[in-house]
Amino acid sequence: VESEYVVFVIDTSGSRFTIAWPLLVQKMSEVLDAYPQVKGLQVMNDEGNYMFGSYAGKWIPDTPARRRAVVERLRGWNAFSNSSPVEGIEAAIRTFARPDQKMSIYVFGDEFTGDSIEEVVRAVERLNRRGEQRKVRIHALGFPTMFSQTEWPEKTGVRFATLMRALCDRNGGAFVGLNG
Repeated sequence: VESEYVVFVIDTSGSRFTIAWPLLVQKMSEVLDAYPQVKGLQVMNDEGNYMFGSYAGKWIPDTPARRRAVVERLRGWNAFSNSSPVEGIEAAIRTFARPDQKMSIYVFGDEFTGDSIEEVVRAVERLNRRGEQRKVRIHALGFPTMFSQTEWPEKTGVRFATLMRALCDRNGGAFVGLNG
């Protein structure tokens, strides 16, 4: 919770929205509560699309009213998603990472549908380095929705957990896999 700026990258795919959305809203509130005051926050989906278009490319001011608006909008936010957090993570780093600020990205998701975990890890590594230092910390919450919806969760659910554990480990963050 040392970050002064926080970006949330949220999987808005059907599996998340129809199965575990109330839990996601609860966890979003809990993470916000862990940061009683930040200099700015932002919410985008896993595609890199902003929750609030009027704040595209800039920080949402951290006020009690804005926090309530984020949580309220989150309850019904249903944007297109390809079930891969890669685009959102890359957009967050490119758009918001600055050498003079402490920033964290929180990824909330349940699937990774991309081709290569290692390619993503390398791409984020290139974007998130400033000499020997990281620009941002990456944290993630994994929701177990795919384990209850398919007999083959390893195709996307385990791949998400594997990807996010690697990204969090290499980028100074923590991965929390929720159990339902």
